[in-house]
Amino acid sequence: MLAELPALLNFSRFVAAAALVAGSCRDKKNCKVVFSQQELQKRLTPLQYHVTQEKGTESAFEGEYTHHKAHGIYKCVVCGTPLFKSETKFDSNSGWPSFYDVIASDRITFTDDYSFGMHRVETSCNQCGAHLGHIFDDGPRPSGKRYCINSASLSFESADKNHNGEGSSSSTSAQPDKTEL
Repeated sequence: MLAELPALLNFSRFVAAAALVAGSCRDKKNCKVVFSQQELQKRLTPLQYHVTQEKGTESAFEGEYTHHKAHGIYKCVVCGTPLFKSETKFDSNSGWPSFYDVIASDRITFTDDYSFGMHRVETSCNQCGAHLGHIFDDGPRPSGKRYCINSASLSFESADKNHNGEGSSSSTSAQPDKTEL
């Protein structure tokens, strides 16, 4: 078994590298909304860019929306697509914002992710291909799903645009105001 370890590690690196491009519309062939790398680097914070474009992750319990309680809509930070309602957010104690349902099933793309030597299902924005996080089968009813999402991949629009709830912020996206898709 130990003799097979170097080959296994090389295979794991190959699978992880393949997972970075497979199943994403970041190759711009299937994206409905496309932005240049230069525009995204100007518009997004380094963390937002790393998470959404390089499939990174933010540190557990440090994301802006981890303990966020305001009512409103969570949107893709890259293209502004509405993804999750605050009513479906729950505290999973995972360290990342968690939701048990998406606004509409066609807003999210699911891709097998074999990085880090395990199998997970990646979630990406169906409009622009931005990496959001992963989905797991350990969420609450009614769906039983847990969308484990990086705060850095989200912006928030308060339900009350004139007054934000405690711990909330209105759209903190790094993108300029644009009309919704």
